[in-house]
Amino acid sequence: MVNEGQRIYEICGKLFPICRSLTGDGVRETFRILKSYYDDIQITEVPCGTQVFDWTIPKEWNIRDAYIEDETGTKIVDFKKNNLHVMGYSVPTDQRLSLSELLEHVYTLPDQPELIPYVTSYYKERWGFAMSERQKKSLKDGMYHAVIDSSLTDGSLTYGEIRIPGETDREIFLSTYICHPSMANNECSGPALAVALAGYIRSMPRRRYSYRIVLAPETIGAITYLSRNMDDLKCHVEAGFNLSCVGDDRTYSLIHSRYGDTLADKVMENVLKNHYPDYCDYSYLKRGSDERQYQAPGVDLPLVGFCRSKYHEYPEYHTSGDTMDVVSPEGFQGAFDVMVKCMEALEWNRKYKITCFGEPQLGKRGLVPTVSSKETYKQTLHLKDLLAYADGRNDLIDISNRIKAPVDFLVPLVKQLLEAELFEVCKDE
Repeated sequence: MVNEGQRIYEICGKLFPICRSLTGDGVRETFRILKSYYDDIQITEVPCGTQVFDWTIPKEWNIRDAYIEDETGTKIVDFKKNNLHVMGYSVPTDQRLSLSELLEHVYTLPDQPELIPYVTSYYKERWGFAMSERQKKSLKDGMYHAVIDSSLTDGSLTYGEIRIPGETDREIFLSTYICHPSMANNECSGPALAVALAGYIRSMPRRRYSYRIVLAPETIGAITYLSRNMDDLKCHVEAGFNLSCVGDDRTYSLIHSRYGDTLADKVMENVLKNHYPDYCDYSYLKRGSDERQYQAPGVDLPLVGFCRSKYHEYPEYHTSGDTMDVVSPEGFQGAFDVMVKCMEALEWNRKYKITCFGEPQLGKRGLVPTVSSKETYKQTLHLKDLLAYADGRNDLIDISNRIKAPVDFLVPLVKQLLEAELFEVCKDE
């Protein structure tokens, strides 16, 4: 497999410093960076105030500066040093407050006293700061100056879309989100992986499927995209994957669809069980990202969530601890490899049927050694097992599960059998 891990890590690092939210210039700057790695991202702006199903797109939020000064004029909190210090979507403020008044607008994590929490208030106007519990406890009585230089305007919500055509209009759908400030695994890893996968897909010598990749603010962005594209998605998508928290190297995680019975469940489970058997398997009851939207009743896209360490499950999640030290080139390479294996499995996942009666003579076709021994028997067992179940009843993933051989191991054998005209694709495929 091509080593993409270092390149994805570098993309993640360029995205990390940017202050993003549901809307605003931080999202647009993120897309400018992503387009430098994959140029063909189509950008759409949807006006604030637009009704999207049961939701309304909020006003566009931008922030220029924010800080808290003590009585000496020393900045004890500075947005420019860590953008998590400000509650997302804070309204502008410039006030002098007593300590008790200030603390009404301060958020901490008592259970993680050294970390700054990520806090937002998208749909109710308020302002606030976040700091570590340790810092909060160190504050002394006195007067403080709280300044948030932000704006809420009638702008727009921004999302991006990549379309890569294949031989058919049946689609594989990838989704990730762009809406969080400086958190590496939680925010920057998904878009970085998505553009790398887009490059890989575009380089594939042949594509049976078409591919659609959507990068949008979490929840409201996915709902906005669905409100404009749901019928098209429902008509064409065969399998979908929501990419979130894909940069660390601790584990792999699968969040199943609502009933766990889609093609996406089937292929992701097969890949992880065969290559990373210690992965974490979560039901839809543990959902938390945009699988909520794409799998909602009435939408019902065949989609699962894919993570390395799952959101809510790793200690740095939604805190200032989620730095570039949490992600790694090795972690990104692993996520890239899983997704490539899934896509390759889907590309070759058909029902095949053997074209001759009885067991074919493989030696005369150069498919097995002409010298038979206990070792050559072992070497060719997967090939013979593949032939044994190529009766038109099983697709390739079914056969893989039955004979306990990874799909990526079977694909070269399928190619050989097709070239030897011992396999044919069933007509209903």
